[in-house]
Amino acid sequence: QVQPVESGGGLVQAGGSLRLSCAASGRTLSVFAVGWFRQAPGKEREFVAGLTRRDQRTSYADSVKGRFTIARDDTMNAVYLQMDGLKPEDTAVYFCGARNAYIFGREPREYDYWGPGTQVTVYP
Repeated sequence: QVQPVESGGGLVQAGGSLRLSCAASGRTLSVFAVGWFRQAPGKEREFVAGLTRRDQRTSYADSVKGRFTIARDDTMNAVYLQMDGLKPEDTAVYFCGARNAYIFGREPREYDYWGPGTQVTVYP
């Protein structure tokens, strides 16, 4: 098992940056595919970015492509989401999911473990 825990959220002005961290206890995150998701009030949880196991192939939602970057640091047993050029519509609770598979999924139901989330609020 692995227990992800997100951190790094906060309040930022539009155009600013934040770096979210997903740290893990238990097993190393390197054996899992990892996805970042977000959920705004009244909306479903949506895929933001994904990272495969081992070869670190990535994919992004169209809404964040070119602004967000997902990366893994196995020495820290963590996965990061660098968010630049933030917009008010990026406001949400951000979750890190770990999937016991090579490829990440784009649906929340495909993940085996979740963190509690971290709030990101972007004001105009």
